[in-house]
Amino acid sequence: MEIYIKLFEVLFPVFFVVGIGYFLGRKNPKIDTTFITNFAANIGTPAMIIYAVTSTGITFDIFAKYFWYYLIAIFFFSILGVVTLYLIKTKDIVRELPPLILPNTGNMGLPICLFAYGSQGLGVSAAISSLIILFHFTLGVFLADRKFNLTVITKNPPFYAIIFSSLILFNEIKLPTFIINTTEWLMFATIFLILMSLGIALTRLKVFSLNKAIAASITRTILGPVIGILLIIFFDLRGFAAGVLLIQCSMPSAVLTYLVGSIYSPKKIVDSIASTIVVSTLMSFITVPIVVFIALKYFS
Repeated sequence: MEIYIKLFEVLFPVFFVVGIGYFLGRKNPKIDTTFITNFAANIGTPAMIIYAVTSTGITFDIFAKYFWYYLIAIFFFSILGVVTLYLIKTKDIVRELPPLILPNTGNMGLPICLFAYGSQGLGVSAAISSLIILFHFTLGVFLADRKFNLTVITKNPPFYAIIFSSLILFNEIKLPTFIINTTEWLMFATIFLILMSLGIALTRLKVFSLNKAIAASITRTILGPVIGILLIIFFDLRGFAAGVLLIQCSMPSAVLTYLVGSIYSPKKIVDSIASTIVVSTLMSFITVPIVVFIALKYFS
């Protein structure tokens, strides 16, 4: 019974805040989320990375290991994604690949890992999210635009936050208390805002091809955690960090893949990406509680 109470405590805050966003989005379809996007990209996400990586008690060794473990996971996500898109006869596999290989490890993954495993869980999940953030503005842009754009990286504040945090962690430098307190506040504000924006986004994104979206979503939300379990077995991972890896592998497609696609890809491709995001997110409301239950039961 205790594990079910813990599961409820972990998931209720996340789904409740997403529900607030959905309610606000339905009530006011014209609600402007530009502020949230700008705040999260330029201030909130960098602060969240700095706090989660440098102030939660994880070591550089753990940070580096789980950064690379998830890189391996993305490699297998990519293989599964290409196979899935080929089987459903997708014409432009390259541009439709991002939502299958870049999960929502930030908006959903970070808070779920935080509530499940506390500050250390947040630290490990930040290592994974750092990789996904880098990939959104490198691999994600490359796939959406079919060409590499270095300018996108150099103008990306989270990129510098990752480098700064890695150096702080590697050199075992303790940040001043005022920086820790400030980044912690900004982190919690960001978590609330991006979860709420996810709910708002669900009221705006539409499903254009249900069958294709279901197939892609199964790959993302069901086969994703299978990859996580295989990695845990292969590398003989244990404890809360293994649970974080499993949870992060189970996340639905990231909303950011839609935003990047909107800038660099044709409308038909963007519509397909939107469909995958909606269906995978709705599907995750069923699959994620199961995965979190397994993580709490066997990796704590």
